[in-house]
Amino acid sequence: MRGLYLDCFSGISGDMLLGALVDLGVEPAHLRSQLKKLRVSGYTLSAARVNRSGLAGTKVDVALTAARQPERRLKDIARIVQASRLSSEVRRRAMSAFETLVEAEARVHRVSRDKVHLHEVGAVDAIVDIVGAMIGLERLGWPRVVCSPLHVGRGMVTMEHGTFPVPGPATAEILKGKPCYATHVEGELVTPTGAALAATLAADFGPLPPMRVRAIGYGAGTRDPPDRPNVVRVVLGSQTVAKAAGRPSVGEDPAVRDLVVMEANLDDLTPELVADAVQALLSAGSLDVWTTPTQMKKGRPGILLSVLCEPDAQDRLRSVFFETTSTFGVRSYRVERAELARRTVSVDLPDGSVRVKVGLLGGRVVSATPEHDDVAAVAARAGRPVRHVYEEATAAARTAWLAATER
Repeated sequence: MRGLYLDCFSGISGDMLLGALVDLGVEPAHLRSQLKKLRVSGYTLSAARVNRSGLAGTKVDVALTAARQPERRLKDIARIVQASRLSSEVRRRAMSAFETLVEAEARVHRVSRDKVHLHEVGAVDAIVDIVGAMIGLERLGWPRVVCSPLHVGRGMVTMEHGTFPVPGPATAEILKGKPCYATHVEGELVTPTGAALAATLAADFGPLPPMRVRAIGYGAGTRDPPDRPNVVRVVLGSQTVAKAAGRPSVGEDPAVRDLVVMEANLDDLTPELVADAVQALLSAGSLDVWTTPTQMKKGRPGILLSVLCEPDAQDRLRSVFFETTSTFGVRSYRVERAELARRTVSVDLPDGSVRVKVGLLGGRVVSATPEHDDVAAVAARAGRPVRHVYEEATAAARTAWLAATER
């Protein structure tokens, strides 16, 4: 699986992420051509190599040709984005980021999101940053994004509505439930746009996951402080798995997580649109999505569409429910999920290598599931039935783990 790690040791903003994607290899010409599909004018986009405290990176600038920007609400931005000829996935993910911003502002000002006036967020440069980031990620093949804990800075910051503590009120709302920290560094390091992009894109937060690194990009901020490189680093690669070696841990118990189930009853949505909704919910960060046949009022056959997700993903996924289905209501309730400890091992078969996900209970293998794509590739090369290779890989994984624990 292709992965992208956001290393936010000096915070993150929209233009920093866009610069990092260009530094990875996303062509500025491609960004410009795709951004022309938006009915937005009055700006120029440029990219230049810069140095920030000894690190070379790329600085993307969105220069405005009009001094005053129109005041936009969410519906105005939605009209701009949805009327474009950009791909449906770029439009959907961009709107998810904007909705995250609007919902945060609505909570800060204690108003409905329809009444939120977007100043900095509604400006052309913010629209270009968010939509441009989605265009760049699409160019990279929509990698799975993991984000580091966010360095937010400290002190005070002046915005449209006044001077506020760092992180700003909207940024603080967006980062609820996300790992973040402050050091001696003064100033706003994570902007609302940067926070919304990180929160919307990241499937997980934490340290750099195991991956085979292919490329590294640095996106530069405007300032060049002497005490740190003012950049966001992005690491592009593919997930790697290690062969079972040494003596594994044998005392692992199931981990229990607090999760949320969201669901809606549907009786007037065609099967094709149900499938599209399932895919949209998975792409928006659901842990699992499933459908169940059910009977609705007046004896109508219907479908129960259900989602399992992290608690902080509810707002984002609720929007996807309303946008992609005909439902007028979404139910949510808390659940606990017990999860087996799991490891991925690579087993060498006579005809090739297969990755196998191993589930452990007290150190015993209670589940072993081969990666189907690996199995199918080995079977095709060897001219063998997929089922035979699957069973061979399962047995080999169990044997390999048992041998490792007995050493």
